Amino acid sequence: MQAVDPPREPILTLPGALTAYVALLAVIHLRVLLPPEWDYWTIEAFGFIPMRYDSTLLATPFPGGTAAKIWSFVSYSLLHANLSHLGFNVLWLLPFGSALARRFGALRFFVFMAVTAVAGALAHLVTHEHAMAPMIGASASVSGAMAAAIRFAFVQGSFLSFRRGDAETAALVPAQSLISALRDPRVLGFLAVWFGINIVFGVGSIAIGAEGASVAWQAHIGGFFAGLLLFALFDPVPRARPAADASFPEN
Repeated sequence: MQAVDPPREPILTLPGALTAYVALLAVIHLRVLLPPEWDYWTIEAFGFIPMRYDSTLLATPFPGGTAAKIWSFVSYSLLHANLSHLGFNVLWLLPFGSALARRFGALRFFVFMAVTAVAGALAHLVTHEHAMAPMIGASASVSGAMAAAIRFAFVQGSFLSFRRGDAETAALVPAQSLISALRDPRVLGFLAVWFGINIVFGVGSIAIGAEGASVAWQAHIGGFFAGLLLFALFDPVPRARPAADASFPEN
């Protein structure tokens, strides 16, 4: 009898952790059905507002009190301004987040998304120290997931390689070291395009203020660098041998 290979899982089939994350974002977005005053109260209570951390005597009280100074470092990333804002972030997250969720497992994935959200908030706080406009959106975490994924995405057999297998196998290939990744012209090309898009066009997170919406691109960069640098702390897959890691596999 001829052995039959098990069916391969499609590369874009969503793992449970990512499905749960996207579902959470969607459910939270139902807040737009609330009366406008309640909706904006939610944004002020759970959005990230740099002015909330102002220590001057003129500091403005915001909903949520002291506790909001803690939870808003993460909670802002679960709120979105409108359906297109939510959809754009989810669209960017699907390919990179799918691979990362399979590789990390649910717990690591959720913690990673929270850590990169915090990094994005810190970058925004440093660059907008006294701003009163709430920042919302998952773009910092999405950027972190993209940065982490490129550590293994271009390795032969992974999801951006032409010679790839099923989704589980593609997500579990040994990652390049950070130094090797930064020497890979494909990774450098990806970085150039990503930074160019964010700096020139400012796609993603939105800060909502009296003067209208503006893009919090510094938060994207904060989340991206956190994902790139902290990937190894979360990665459960053993690293490739130095000799194999030093050469780039062909596509």
